[in-house]
This record gives sequence, C-alpha cells and structure tokens, in this order.
Amino acid sequence: MTGTARPNRAALTIAVLGATGMVGSRVIGEAAARGHRVLALSRRPADPSAHVTPLAVDANDPAAVREALAGTASTGAADAVVLAVRTFPADPDFLVGATRTVLDAAAGLGVRVLVVGGAGALRSPGYPGLLVAHDPAYVPDEHRAVAAAGTAQLRTCQDHADADWVYVSPPALLEPGARTGRYRRGTDTLLIGSDGRSWISAEDLAVAVLDEVEAPGGEPHITVVHRTSV
Repeated sequence: MTGTARPNRAALTIAVLGATGMVGSRVIGEAAARGHRVLALSRRPADPSAHVTPLAVDANDPAAVREALAGTASTGAADAVVLAVRTFPADPDFLVGATRTVLDAAAGLGVRVLVVGGAGALRSPGYPGLLVAHDPAYVPDEHRAVAAAGTAQLRTCQDHADADWVYVSPPALLEPGARTGRYRRGTDTLLIGSDGRSWISAEDLAVAVLDEVEAPGGEPHITVVHRTSV
C-alpha cells in the first residue's frame, strides 16, 4: 500500500494520546499534514502548532480522558482516538489501565479507537500457535516483559464488548527513519519484508495509522511492514 496526504477528504478531529512519544509525535505530524485537526494529549503537552491543540491529560484519569475526547466549542469532539503509549521498562498495569480508560471513554462517546500496540501480540511466521512474544527469534529476553505487556493490552481490547477498536501491531523492529509512504499490510501474523527484515520506520507506521483512521479496513488486528518498491 502507498499512503498519501488526502487534501480533498473531510477533515477529522483526531485525538492522540501519547502525543510526545516516538509514534504519537509522528502520527500527529502525519495527521496535521493531511489537514486533520489534532488534539495532542499528554502529561506534559508540547507547544501548539497549525492544526494541533495540545492538552494536558493523564491516560489513567477517566474524567480527563473523557473530557478531552468530548471536546469543547473550540476543539470539537474527537472523531477517532489513537492510543500510542508505551512503557520501557514494562509497566503492564499502567498500559492495561490506560487502554481500558480510553476504551471506556470512547465507547461512551461513540469514538473509534486505534491502539498502537506491540509486535509481541502477533503470531510468529510459520508457527501459528506461537506468539511473537514467546519467540526468541524476534524477542530477546530483555524485551520479553514489554512484549507480554502488549499481549495483555490486546486482551484488554478483546474483552471490551462495547468499544469500537482496532489494534495496530508494528513489525519486530520499529525505529525513526524516513517517510516513504509505502508499506505492506497484514492481519495477526508478523510480516517479513522482501529483504528478509521485519521492520518499519515510525514515520511509515504513522502513514498506516492515518490510512486506517481515514478508511477503516474492518479487521480488529492489523500489522504492517516496510515495502521497498511501489
């Protein structure tokens, strides 16, 4: 798939929780570049910019999250919320709690949630009964707890009967890089690129997230990997 800015599409109001993180900041940049209005939610909000309104919100504060998604006369209510919070070292209690808080608030307001999770919740290629979180070929011991927290986060989504959500897993390696606008998309199994690498830049992951916001694919669990050619 190739993601591109869509200036002719109706502008949405997109809340991004975890706005100052590696993924969240890039999702905000991609959304703003496409002309969407962005509510940038974090404990320590950055400065405002074109299309971006920063708000101080704790992901584990239900009232604050709901108020931010409901919006005000000046910001408007959110049409979608991207949850892009990660913890290292692993803090599964925080991650699960924040996810449940956002799902609860979004369900009450009828807002769709895109959870940017972890690769550990995916199935290992060639071994459908094995999660990536338990495959040492992709998850070294020092990252095992983080991967397990991601699988707990997915279960939290699956256990929430009322929310409209999609869980977005990156490939095995996610790091800052170039925005090519190209990626290959899958569902619940880790993808490997044509060059043998399971990798994507945070910039291209943001492209995939915005593509899913604008045109939902219908699958509850998706993943992407870099694409070397159009």
